Amino acid sequence: MERAEWKEYRDCVAALLAAPEVARLKTIRHHPGVSCYEHSAFVSYVAWRLARWWGADGALAARAGLLHDLYLYDPRSLPSWRQCFAHPVAAARNAAALEGALSPKEENCILAHMWPLSVRMPHSREAAAVCLADKLCSVAEVLHVWRRLALRRAMLSLVR
Repeated sequence: MERAEWKEYRDCVAALLAAPEVARLKTIRHHPGVSCYEHSAFVSYVAWRLARWWGADGALAARAGLLHDLYLYDPRSLPSWRQCFAHPVAAARNAAALEGALSPKEENCILAHMWPLSVRMPHSREAAAVCLADKLCSVAEVLHVWRRLALRRAMLSLVR
């Protein structure tokens, strides 16, 4: 990745990465060996790349990707089937509390990221980017591919 491109991405999410609410994601386990913070940063970057490739708003996708799992509770406190449906609503509520009112597009990015498991469907290219990025990143994390990616080292330098 080129430095100018990396800087452009970092500029989209720098203020959010500095927020204490986002930093709390470091304490929440997402997938084995991956914190919710690392997962959200990974999703954010991949969504940013996809959105730009599709001619959509990369900054919006990057920010929504970072906030898509801002549920701020231990996911093991709910049955797994319920967590799938409850966490997007909690994340949208927490994102609105952090950012102020979300635009309809931002809200849809967060609420629809579990589609097709959830009933909320992505209604924009940005929401589709966050949804697809979440799936791609989750597979990479569960299969431990994430640990071997050079991107992981770059992401960890950004989020630490």
